[in-house]
Amino acid sequence: MAETTVKHPPAPASEPAPSPVPEYGTADDRTPTVICDNVHIVYKVHGGGSGKGGATAALQRIVRRKPSAGVREVHAVKGVTFVAHKGEAIGLIGSNGSGKSTLLRAVAGLLPPAAGRVYTHGQPSLLGVNAALMNDLTGERNVVLGGLAMGMSRQEVRDRYPGIVEFSGINEKGDFVSLPMRTYSSGMAARLRFSIAAAKSHDVLMIDEALATGDRAFQKRSEARIRELRAEAGTVFLVSHNNTAIRDTCDRVLWLEKGELVMDGPTDEVVTAYEKSAK
Repeated sequence: MAETTVKHPPAPASEPAPSPVPEYGTADDRTPTVICDNVHIVYKVHGGGSGKGGATAALQRIVRRKPSAGVREVHAVKGVTFVAHKGEAIGLIGSNGSGKSTLLRAVAGLLPPAAGRVYTHGQPSLLGVNAALMNDLTGERNVVLGGLAMGMSRQEVRDRYPGIVEFSGINEKGDFVSLPMRTYSSGMAARLRFSIAAAKSHDVLMIDEALATGDRAFQKRSEARIRELRAEAGTVFLVSHNNTAIRDTCDRVLWLEKGELVMDGPTDEVVTAYEKSAK
């Protein structure tokens, strides 16, 4: 298992010591795909000081090596520990700003932990509603480039292209695949991103709110595809505020609030507790 991030400077003194890996979902006959060990993520937010000078003042501070005024730290993820295994679909739930997307970005290797470690087996793939496709290129060209970026051969992209377009449904009301992405609605673009990512089997696929887009028919197709990815021995993480989608898709749920892991367990048990807390 490759270690995608290494230990960084220790967490603030007020943070607890690393906790043992939880017992849930650690059967000996399954292969771990992601291990988060007491992970802390800290953002630095740079304020504008007096607000005078704008870019010129900022450039002067850089040249003179003066620290920016008003820098503050945001402790977005606080000591999260869990183990994910092949064949699991894991939902991440919690209120806005609870650290769900931040945690996935750390697993994907896009954010370095301030403390703790993240280990992954294989290459994690993060799919978010803001995943970058090129707006000036057509949907067709984006399908090709997206497939190649995920490691498909050109022949594999050609073979899977019709299925990707059909799955996305972007051509149901016209020949949109031949138009630039900038002409797409946000929902159409998100459906195409999901369709490209779901065309390939992944060791670890992380989906951030993709099922919140599109009509119920597309959501059903997406849920079915996630179950197929699980059956192909991959691991799927799903961030969603749609508890129905979480219940239909996931067999395990991580509940985060204020950056802390509140609960980790079977879907119905965790979602029910989360819903009761919101009342």
